[in-house]
Amino acid sequence: MSRKILVTSALPYANGSIHLGHLVEYIQTDIWVRFQKMRGHDCQYVCADDTHGTPIMLRAEQEGITPEALLEKMTAEHQADFAGFNIEFDNYYSTNSDENKELAQGMYRRLRDKGLIETRTIEQLYDPEKQMFLPDRFIKGECPKCHAKDQYGDACEVCGTTYDPTELINPFSAVSGATPIKKESEHYFFKLGECETFLKAWLGGEHQHGAGGQPLQTEMDNKIREWFDSGLKDWDISRDAPYFGFEIPDAPGKYLYVWLDAPVGYMASFKNLCDKKGLDFFEYWGKESKTEVYHFIGKDILYFHALFWPATLHFSDYRTPDKLFVHGFLTVNGQKMSKSRGTFITARSYLNHLEPEYLRYYYAAKLTDRVEDIDLNLDDFVSRVNSNLVGKYVNIASRTAGFIKKKFDGKLSQQLDEEQTALISRFQAAANDIADLYEKRQFSEAIKMIMALADKANEYISDKAPWELAKQEGSDDALHMICSASINMFRLLTLYLKPVLPKLTEKVEAFLNIEPLVWDDAALILTDHAINKFNHLAKRIEQPQIDTMVAENMQTEPQKPEAHSQTRHGEAQQHDNPPIADTINIDDFTKVDLRIARIVKAQHVEGADKLLQLTLDIGGESRNVFAGIKSAYNPEDLEGKMTVMVANLAPRKMKFGVSEGMVLAAGPGGKDLFILNPDEGAKPGMKVK
Repeated sequence: MSRKILVTSALPYANGSIHLGHLVEYIQTDIWVRFQKMRGHDCQYVCADDTHGTPIMLRAEQEGITPEALLEKMTAEHQADFAGFNIEFDNYYSTNSDENKELAQGMYRRLRDKGLIETRTIEQLYDPEKQMFLPDRFIKGECPKCHAKDQYGDACEVCGTTYDPTELINPFSAVSGATPIKKESEHYFFKLGECETFLKAWLGGEHQHGAGGQPLQTEMDNKIREWFDSGLKDWDISRDAPYFGFEIPDAPGKYLYVWLDAPVGYMASFKNLCDKKGLDFFEYWGKESKTEVYHFIGKDILYFHALFWPATLHFSDYRTPDKLFVHGFLTVNGQKMSKSRGTFITARSYLNHLEPEYLRYYYAAKLTDRVEDIDLNLDDFVSRVNSNLVGKYVNIASRTAGFIKKKFDGKLSQQLDEEQTALISRFQAAANDIADLYEKRQFSEAIKMIMALADKANEYISDKAPWELAKQEGSDDALHMICSASINMFRLLTLYLKPVLPKLTEKVEAFLNIEPLVWDDAALILTDHAINKFNHLAKRIEQPQIDTMVAENMQTEPQKPEAHSQTRHGEAQQHDNPPIADTINIDDFTKVDLRIARIVKAQHVEGADKLLQLTLDIGGESRNVFAGIKSAYNPEDLEGKMTVMVANLAPRKMKFGVSEGMVLAAGPGGKDLFILNPDEGAKPGMKVK
């Protein structure tokens, strides 16, 4: 049965560029939406630029342009970046729109008429030079607790203390540098405390519309309920002129705080879409709506979305969202994104160097339905894309499609044998389980299942060795069926990966000469079907691409004056060896399976300047490894030696063959390379721990 679904992502602020941290959310949402559409559901995905507030006003002033001109520039940049990563909105809009003004001001009027708005006179810090009240983040000074200098007006980044801006010692305006003065102003407050009964019922799942269950993940539900323990405070929803935003009705010089009109932007963008497509706005947002509404958000904006947003919606006579899908942050190489390390990577910089769908795949392989930070480990990124996406998935077609084109006029076999049909049936039977994982946003488990199927396909191809059959007389029928079965498995893998890899899938659909894949196509098998010539689908990532991207994003801090030449000389000596890498935990270490290996055979590799080919015994199992140690060792000196190897490294297809692991060596390179030798008594296959 077809569902009606409305999906949103948090609105990006129009004051900055999109970076890889932002993309965790938009890629996650896009994958889920594409999956819903493949299932045949009526799913709309809307978003908008968040455009109001003091930062927008001040930046426009600094650039000597109007806020509207700034928004036009930033919206164009944001949309180009999203399009570059194949994120496909049904509508992308702006909170600075007529629809948003009408909805936000209408919401305010309803809350006011129900007695949920009150005015109070409060004291704030005021910049006498800029003649404006200062938001907390535009006031700096000395922390009243630890006395750290240059701290923001709401919290100290050194000791973590939160405070009122008026408590700062020696405060100054971050806008003009002037010393702020205290000044009174009338402000408008939303009585959030009077909404507590409703909010607790909403959190308990009593106000669901199109979907059942509680609206938050358990850990987020627990976090929100902590706010009830300390008492819900009334929310200041007004700001004084000058301010870029919507005026409060019947209150000249007073403006709606950006966090009131920003989430209304979800509704405004959808209303704009309704006008374009003839949809019924109130079917989705009316009090009696039975459609499904979902918000994907980061954990940093949970407070606004799980308290203020459902309360303002409900008491202004709109429906509330069914669920908030909350996610964690992005780290890069195990640490916060850093401009000095070059890991604060913008979307545009990534697109200048790498394929967007590689990041989509990597994020999908990491994302779960839990509120966990995910890590973009750049070495793992390269390895996983090259070994799994290129080496496993794409490799299936590249190993078999040529035979279909050359020997069978580009047409798949009319029939498959019993073994092949059974194998393809296993792939088809996975459709429901993979769909369930996508539905639950357990993308990493879906990718794991898909790659396990890819392994099965590659094992089948390796066992049948079509390249050997092609040389044998009278084996054409067997070759034809083997390659046709392989192409069918490849088609099913493509179907399962389509939400993650939409553009690569389009190339595959063209190669296979088929209509755009939908989920129900899992039930089909292609026989007696003409395919097109296979063209290269994906390139491996090369390390220089990563290095250049990181260097491009690196912003070095100004160097401090050298204190003493002796000290500097000492530091230079200490850094002859590479610095210690970022800290890992024991779980990271235990993923690496180190084994004692005996070098059974070592030989030169024809055409290779640096490689030796090693045959390793790891306890009854033989491994082929290409090692870059030719400059330091003669093959005959290695045979019979014991060493240590990484046994669970993904096989890597090289020009000279497949390398099935890595031997460990120390030293800077060249002749200064030293393979590791275990102590006497170690046996092949023993685990190093």
